[in-house]
Amino acid sequence: MKCKLALLGALALAPLLAAAQPNFAGKTITIVVGYKPGGGYDGTARMLARHLPQHIPGKPTVIVQNMPGGNSIIAANHMYNVAKPDGLTIGTFNRNLPIAQLTGVQGVKFDITKFAWIGSAANETTILAIRDDLPYKTFADLRKAKEPVVIGSTGPGANTYDFPLLLKDMLGLNFKIVSGYSSSADIMLAVERKEVDGRAGSYSSIQPFIDRKLVRPVIRARSTDKRLQQLPVDEDLAPNPRAKAIMALRSAPEQIARPYVLPRSPPASQHTEWIAPLPVDPSNRACDWVSPAAHRALAPCPSTTFQSLP
Repeated sequence: MKCKLALLGALALAPLLAAAQPNFAGKTITIVVGYKPGGGYDGTARMLARHLPQHIPGKPTVIVQNMPGGNSIIAANHMYNVAKPDGLTIGTFNRNLPIAQLTGVQGVKFDITKFAWIGSAANETTILAIRDDLPYKTFADLRKAKEPVVIGSTGPGANTYDFPLLLKDMLGLNFKIVSGYSSSADIMLAVERKEVDGRAGSYSSIQPFIDRKLVRPVIRARSTDKRLQQLPVDEDLAPNPRAKAIMALRSAPEQIARPYVLPRSPPASQHTEWIAPLPVDPSNRACDWVSPAAHRALAPCPSTTFQSLP
């Protein structure tokens, strides 16, 4: 489903439009983020929290609660097993958790299909970026690396881990993947300190560091972003149909890059979804404080997009 470049002005929540108009006056809505402050998921949630009250009857307070751990699995488990389906708790977690469930990643205690999916605040493209001071100027250079190239990662189930792992296993790159960082911000700090040589992740998150010439992008997953067309695509380099299919599967969640959900199985009369896109342009007050890079990155998608994924 084609998504227009816009700010997800209203996510939809709950107890819903029944006979009386819902009113959230005096209430607090919490957005649970599966990572610590500083990364892309956190930044997007805080932007929505700032402007979402203007689009909900009663203009409730909207706050962000960071719940890092397990590559956002802890937050997803909380949304599935603890959060009440009362419309006052929204969750956002790593877009690759459907694959984590599919592949049996340890700690998963949710059924991704039973969340009440609201939509996504963006489409994304996964890239691999290497420190600019290293001699690897292109992906071809990287393939010739004799010494292990150290890649920082949050852990299995995230694009920071899964993307370089496939490049290592399918294309034979000489990578040493170091897991355990609690957020993408921590990985970038490690890059700055030269503790690691690079990282994979969302282009929108890495772009500021590319602009600063701290890192350079060398390869990407499939994308419609014209700014990345010069980069080689992992699937195009796949040595066989099996490898190509696995890479395509990993890329599928890019369409739901910043997913938002309500707790599982709320009664049909207790939730709805309504999306009121706000055009992203300098005259839009909702976007006044957002950087130009963030403007370009936001491409909200409704929840119907989830049902069209392969």
